[in-house]
Amino acid sequence: MTKKALSTDSPGTIAERRPAGAPGRDIRRSRPYLVSRSAVRLVGIRVVSVAMLVVLDLAALCLGLYGALALRELYYDKGWIAWGILWEAEGEFLPFTALITVLVFWQAGLYATREHRAGFGRVISSLVIVALLTLAFGLGTGHDFSTFGLIPTTLVLTAVLMGVFRASYEVVSGELLRLLGVRRRAIVAGEGEHLLHLYRALGEGRGGIDYEFVGAVAASPGGVDLPVLGHIEELRAILDEHVVDELIVTDSDFSERELLEMVEQAHRAGVKVRIAPKTTELLTQRAEFVPGQGAPLFELRPPVLVGTDWVLKRGFDVVVASLLLVVGLPVWLVIAAAIKLTSPGGIFYSDRRIGLGEREFGMRKFRTMYVDASERQAELERRNEAGGALFKIREDPRVTPVGRLLRRFSIDEIPNLINVLRGEMSLVGPRPLPIRDFVRLEPWHRKRYLVLPGMTGLWQISGRSDLSFDDLVRLDFYYLDNWSIWLDVSILAKTIPAVVARRGAY
Repeated sequence: MTKKALSTDSPGTIAERRPAGAPGRDIRRSRPYLVSRSAVRLVGIRVVSVAMLVVLDLAALCLGLYGALALRELYYDKGWIAWGILWEAEGEFLPFTALITVLVFWQAGLYATREHRAGFGRVISSLVIVALLTLAFGLGTGHDFSTFGLIPTTLVLTAVLMGVFRASYEVVSGELLRLLGVRRRAIVAGEGEHLLHLYRALGEGRGGIDYEFVGAVAASPGGVDLPVLGHIEELRAILDEHVVDELIVTDSDFSERELLEMVEQAHRAGVKVRIAPKTTELLTQRAEFVPGQGAPLFELRPPVLVGTDWVLKRGFDVVVASLLLVVGLPVWLVIAAAIKLTSPGGIFYSDRRIGLGEREFGMRKFRTMYVDASERQAELERRNEAGGALFKIREDPRVTPVGRLLRRFSIDEIPNLINVLRGEMSLVGPRPLPIRDFVRLEPWHRKRYLVLPGMTGLWQISGRSDLSFDDLVRLDFYYLDNWSIWLDVSILAKTIPAVVARRGAY
């Protein structure tokens, strides 16, 4: 019995093995997509997926507008609300706004395939564009706005509803894929530790779609619990024998000629190729071409936030941190009382960390360990479960019962907001390391200290303690090279479900 390998957003396969000697499908010379019967079915599934997202977005837009209208009526205390008449007041804008919303969201990649779909930060930026276009349309048509507060109120309500609706869609559709046994069949290629690390890092998830690893292309298993299908010289025969969706390659183990040959063979078999890049390739994302030289040169620009970028990020940090401190004050008082009443010692703990420019600062946290924790560090070093410079133990005996709960949901880091207001940290950025970890860094890791460290970042939403240290540093590099205020908003929005799911936290 074969297992389906179909995705709601991308083509899949339904057979386990390709008949021996059957030619592969070259994706560069494929027939028109709609000719194939399976392609028609997949296009239909894709259309349904997009239609569901459009319906959810328009439902959020309608409810957000209706809620804003109701709040306006309540604010002006008109005594009663004619709920049905509310639509007549601003109903003329709804068709235009709905059309603009779909077009802007489409352009922003919010209806792309599951693995390429933009996140919540892009939803907010797109809604801002929709709001500005709607305002311009109203002013251009001579509409008499009774209050300009309607548009920002609608924007906030719609953003919240869209976030909830889209998150629910991702969860439900992801579970549906698993229940239907949907898989993406993949082969990994590499050698030794690099292959083992890639296999472990990939796990099973891929944009909500599970991987089914067919095997490995390598000289030896290298600790990977997969059958070795052969060497890279045999790749063509391997792809002819097995139906595969993706070939995932470690870039560190093959020469340029070998990589080019592997890509050529995979494309001739109709297989997508994905390469795990080297750190140097991540650095060149910020490279600027320098013309007029004897050889093609690229200048690597330091990812320092300056000028308007710095003002925007700093202003965002101050406003959001202040709101979180004020709104959450009752909760912080309860946590402080629980710490004080359950173990001797202070409420707060100032942990020496390394921040911007490799300067030391005191990072404020709720105390989660007993007062003698630092003295017991040396005896626990041999039990360290983390790689690289990090120190992590799943069952650290120095952690108090209350502290264990606080750490599990990262609540102990809330006082970091004080560091944010002091300008020592940012809401989002590379996580600051203790001095014990900092002195163990390799020179290429130091780039992460060109910006303020953050309360949260790509570490927290991408596996946290389950990732190797080098992988965490590469995530820092990606953040530095691709920063935008919308990336910060997206990371903050994804931090809450990551913490609640307790992925990699201990």
